[in-house]
Amino acid sequence: MLYLLNGMGFYLIFCKFIEEKLRTMIMKTHTKFLSVIFFAAAFAVVSCKKDPVEEPPVPEFGSIAIEFENMVGDSVLELNSDDNYAINGDTFTVTMFKYYISNIKLASANGTFTEPESYHLIDQSVPGSFTFTIDNIPVGDYTGISFMIGVDSTRNVSGVQTGALDPANGMFWSWSSGYIMAKFEGTSPQSGGSSHNLIYHTGGFSGVNSVLRTVGPSFNGAIANVTKTETPVIHIAADLAEWFVAPANIDFATTYTIHMPGTAAKMIADNYADMFSVEHIHN
Repeated sequence: MLYLLNGMGFYLIFCKFIEEKLRTMIMKTHTKFLSVIFFAAAFAVVSCKKDPVEEPPVPEFGSIAIEFENMVGDSVLELNSDDNYAINGDTFTVTMFKYYISNIKLASANGTFTEPESYHLIDQSVPGSFTFTIDNIPVGDYTGISFMIGVDSTRNVSGVQTGALDPANGMFWSWSSGYIMAKFEGTSPQSGGSSHNLIYHTGGFSGVNSVLRTVGPSFNGAIANVTKTETPVIHIAADLAEWFVAPANIDFATTYTIHMPGTAAKMIADNYADMFSVEHIHN
């Protein structure tokens, strides 16, 4: 009997031992299984996570100022001066000089910036008109400029307008729809007119005698560096003497009045197409 009890006790102890071992193995296996599941899930999350999207840089803008200085050859233009200017053997004084600059474009390595509503009247009798500023220009290095001398055909047929294009500025032919693109008036002893007057009003925006000219005076390697805080100044000289030379030399004795579209106005426009030059750029 004692033998049986001892054998039964041993058996129970052995079963308990086996049970504990199995439980331990199950727990270890379960833990390993959960660890595998956790790391697999973590790997899946990391693998599926998208690379962060780089936000595009916020555009930055600045300004450019353009300053015109009217000249006659090497001399600064003065209205009603007691000193006469000389050209082609003739002498003359200047009583009026003004012209339209429009459709301004600035070139850089990143493309071309076009000024919106780009119409400016440069009037020698209004010093405040010599300089204007163009805002909201993308920052960068600008290496070139182009603009139209005159007012484009669209605005010539758009009726009464305001600002620089206001007819009150004296640059619109009321008798014939269209803008006077450039205007010079003065006197010369050599003028064939009865009062020795010189009157050159150039206009005409269509056909073979259009006086519209788009020009691009060179920066000569200079750069206009536009930043958020610095406004470069492009200094442009306009030489009135170019109205009367190359490709056609003007003789005041025979050509002293032009006040309508036609071949004579076109001839003057062909001359003054090269009257602009970039003198320097202040950065």
